[in-house]
Amino acid sequence: MGTFDGPGLRLVVFLQGCPFRCLYCANPDTIDVKGGIPTSPDEILQMAISQKAFFGKKGGITFSGGEPTLQAEALIPLFKELKANGIHICLDSNGGIWNDKVEELFSLTDLVLLDIKQFNPERHRILTGRGNEQTLHTASWLEEQGHPFWLRYVLVPGYSDAEKDIRDLGKSLGKFKNIQRVEILPYHRLGVHKYEAMGWDYKLKDVKENTSEQLSHAENLFREYFSNVVVN
Repeated sequence: MGTFDGPGLRLVVFLQGCPFRCLYCANPDTIDVKGGIPTSPDEILQMAISQKAFFGKKGGITFSGGEPTLQAEALIPLFKELKANGIHICLDSNGGIWNDKVEELFSLTDLVLLDIKQFNPERHRILTGRGNEQTLHTASWLEEQGHPFWLRYVLVPGYSDAEKDIRDLGKSLGKFKNIQRVEILPYHRLGVHKYEAMGWDYKLKDVKENTSEQLSHAENLFREYFSNVVVN
């Protein structure tokens, strides 16, 4: 039961597989598409239905990861069943994958939580190992379709906290009407123990967590372009 993965109380489903290799990833165990224990869509549907009474008017189910759109084709029938049962669906995505199945999945989603890691393409590639062109195209598609979404931005000292990069993001997306909320997510090291358990090297071991001043400065910058900014 999550309270930070969309509005209200939510059942959060973490899916395996992600094409990004974010240096700060808190769930490195979900990167490999072959990891985890298989769970049937019907089991997820029944969990959501049984917990529906706790969701209230705002809550529902959130699909996170990993990157859920990797499994778009398998998720589409489940999303249709969830909607038929009146369950609000959030999709937490980096927006980096696009095909007909992903487009259909987004169309079935009530609210997209779009993670934009960095606006500067070169620094985005350093931070994630991938470009950000498709992510920005996804944001534009959501806007053009009138589809509500939240913009999420992890503030990593030295990697995504430069004033120019934040301003460029604001200038590009600040006039979008369908961004309901902008969440600044402080950088944290809660997943470091997973790297150690997996025998992986955590590349940001020397990066310290945000100070209150850094968070306040970033919040003020975002507020120059967006009216609905929160530090999560």
